[in-house]
Amino acid sequence: MIKINKKDKTLLQSLAEEVRDIAERPVQKHTRELWRRLNDLEPCRPMLWINEIPWHEMNRGDELLLKCSEPLCREAERHFRQTLYCWKHMRADMVVENLFYSPLAIKDSGFGIEEDIDFRKEDKESNILSRDFKPQIDNEEDLQKIRTPQITHDAEESERRFLYYQELFGDILPVTKQGITHVWTAPWDYLIRYWGVEEAMVDLLVRPDLVHRAIGRYVNAHIERLRQWQELNLLSCAEGNYRVGSGALAYSDDLPQKDFDPLHVRSQDQWGCSTAQIFSDVSPQMHKEFALQYEIRWLENFGLNYYGCCEPLHNKIELLHEIPNLRKISISPWADVRKSAEQVHRDYVLSLKPNPAVLAAKTWDLAQAEKELRLVLENSSGCNVEVVMKDISTVRYQPQRLWQWVEMATRTVQQFNKS
Repeated sequence: MIKINKKDKTLLQSLAEEVRDIAERPVQKHTRELWRRLNDLEPCRPMLWINEIPWHEMNRGDELLLKCSEPLCREAERHFRQTLYCWKHMRADMVVENLFYSPLAIKDSGFGIEEDIDFRKEDKESNILSRDFKPQIDNEEDLQKIRTPQITHDAEESERRFLYYQELFGDILPVTKQGITHVWTAPWDYLIRYWGVEEAMVDLLVRPDLVHRAIGRYVNAHIERLRQWQELNLLSCAEGNYRVGSGALAYSDDLPQKDFDPLHVRSQDQWGCSTAQIFSDVSPQMHKEFALQYEIRWLENFGLNYYGCCEPLHNKIELLHEIPNLRKISISPWADVRKSAEQVHRDYVLSLKPNPAVLAAKTWDLAQAEKELRLVLENSSGCNVEVVMKDISTVRYQPQRLWQWVEMATRTVQQFNKS
């Protein structure tokens, strides 16, 4: 017997109706098609998406205030309120679906090693931290701390969540179970947290054999976790309204594969991703030796791939050609956009990242923000481009900064229309 809080149900049904009404608008189909054209390397205007928002700074007029009392209700309410907020204030090229995903109850034992850190937090409401990592890997014996995760699925809990959400608002928004559609996979981003940044960089030269064994063991653990997900039938293949890597949305006619079985999703029906941000100033040769050759072992399991995040990759584009099924490359605020564009042309999607520092400046300067965005778009002319404003640590509790940036960026990308 499912016990439902009547006040929670009434509130969630009201929010679900708002989301459904937006999802049924014709513009959703049009926007999905634009994302598909971009990701399938067809002529398309630059697409615009926003992510990694400082939600604790964004509330105005209680638009984001959670009022439900039950935990699962609050999760759904948060999703609905953030969706409605984005649609109202910073729409960009978001897509709103006439669907609600109920997540599977997947348990993961982890990789056997946890971060040991000292941290400093400037804003108690923010999840942005300054962290000092304490090294835990110093010798061959320490590598044994890295273990293969053990994956289990609580099918009863998954069914309970699904039925709960159906009872709450399933007559308004269809509810479907969803497993893992995409996973952020960046072995070096985590390995350095256990090794220490300076220590790991020095050991690339001083103890390369130990580094090879460490990254090999860690990637093997990731691959084994993927095998378990697939064996337990925990992978899902959503239409494409989810983030890929550090970029934007996933719509593509190239996925899933032609022999796709919706009852048994495989990794080759999904997007993969990887990145080695700590290798920003490591040579292409060492990047390949200590990162890419291992990352490829992961990426070769997927139908399409995204590579990169905040590291500048303009001097490593040729190296990235070795990645199977590569479709998107991250071009960070520290990358040479023109140099990247000259090498890529229309072979891949350039996932451009404007510098979010403009939103955090003491004085808000929209004209400067537009100047910076126009330069990025001009330097990537002739390429398939997505513009992703992300890593927004703060807007100085002035949400209108981001609203105004999105309004400006939406107008600007339209002026570079190739559709």
